[in-house]
Amino acid sequence: MNIASSAPLAPWSTKAVNLPEHADNLIHTDAGAIEAGFAAALVAGTTVYAYLTHVPASSWGLSWVQSGGGEVRFRLPVLDGDVVDCVANGQMVEAQVGGEPRASFDVFTAEQAPERLDVSAPLSGERLVDLDVVLSDDLAGYGARCGDDLELYEAQGIVHPVVWLTLGNRVTRDNLVDGSWIHVRSVVRHLGEVPLGSTVHVESWVRDRFGTRAGDRAIVDLRFSLDGNLVAAVEHESIIRLA
Repeated sequence: MNIASSAPLAPWSTKAVNLPEHADNLIHTDAGAIEAGFAAALVAGTTVYAYLTHVPASSWGLSWVQSGGGEVRFRLPVLDGDVVDCVANGQMVEAQVGGEPRASFDVFTAEQAPERLDVSAPLSGERLVDLDVVLSDDLAGYGARCGDDLELYEAQGIVHPVVWLTLGNRVTRDNLVDGSWIHVRSVVRHLGEVPLGSTVHVESWVRDRFGTRAGDRAIVDLRFSLDGNLVAAVEHESIIRLA
């Protein structure tokens, strides 16, 4: 079945929550955000992403969680307590605050996955240290804790897709940054559902580093496997050193 034609993407809204575990990145504290030129603490991009995934996951169900994906771009900050409206135009979902777009999520199905996430192709670049991560209650339940009330994940006993970007941020933070930094974009491809409590193996490579007006950036490719089988692939871009 072509899940893209099975149902329109229905809108959804929630109030943004700034989870306390993100305080290790000072941009998610008032003091760090103000120093970087923002009005107050930024809500983590992973949290905004969790909200955006609610739209395809609620409209298309388990099939999207198992084999879909999308490209998310974070354009403007979302602050703690903002009401975030996730609205769709075709397969493009925007996270809006007061009608102003703050992030976009270009959703795709398995058939529409971009060539650069072809998991049969070998990856190259600066190889980072592999990780084995238990998708425990705090990590696996991130979506629910930040405000995604979709019951699909608990009902099916599987992890929320936000875990892949959360782990992308962990790899970036632990290997590439030493101060405030900002996650700006990711492409995510789902390759299977993952049961709660699973231990996933994380492999990562720094594909590129480059300077921009906003600061130094890095693109990291990540592959996640369970019992030797790939379950997700991510292209993760961040400003690792602010200008």
